[in-house]
Amino acid sequence: MPNRHDIAVAATDLIHAKEIILTFGYSYTAEEFFLCAARSLTTDFQVIVVEAAPLHDGIRLAAKLAAAGIETTVIDDSAVYALMSRVNKVIIGAHSVMADGGIMAASGTYSVAQAAHHFSIPIIVCAAIYKLTPRYPTCDTDELNVLVSPSDSLPYAGVLDSVKVYTPADDYVPPKLIELLITNYGGYAPSYIYRLLREYYHPDDIQDYE
Repeated sequence: MPNRHDIAVAATDLIHAKEIILTFGYSYTAEEFFLCAARSLTTDFQVIVVEAAPLHDGIRLAAKLAAAGIETTVIDDSAVYALMSRVNKVIIGAHSVMADGGIMAASGTYSVAQAAHHFSIPIIVCAAIYKLTPRYPTCDTDELNVLVSPSDSLPYAGVLDSVKVYTPADDYVPPKLIELLITNYGGYAPSYIYRLLREYYHPDDIQDYE
């Protein structure tokens, strides 16, 4: 898709030889980003892919990167904090970009972002401009999220009838944890998102911050 290609061209400026990059789960945009860097760089870089349980989408991304000749390592979610200090940067995709510059991404992304923030590792988000939404995050996370079946995480057998299991599909990652947003129209700091909102949305469409 043109959007993914326009984002991927920035890879040569952001990924350098001998770097170790960490990513989470599977993202078509992140995949194209890494493949573009691999085609352009003369020296290899390494990608650590977090498997993103319980769906384990990261394994699919790792297989595609390895097939393209990129040195790839798959780790489970619990190993993120232990390995984060060895990483040069984190590059992830997003499901949507909120009006405050934060993102909604696959469940588990927030834990990765917190670990990166602790070790002062920059987080770069790849998201096309059509993912920009005029909505601000609210205290009611259910309003922003979708609850999926918990059967992948917790088998029904042996579970008490009184137990309620919430399995949100996405995590909200606040803008303070994000270094840069790469869109098909260029790179922006999260603090610049309010300007993009006024360029792409009518003022009546922008939700007031509460």
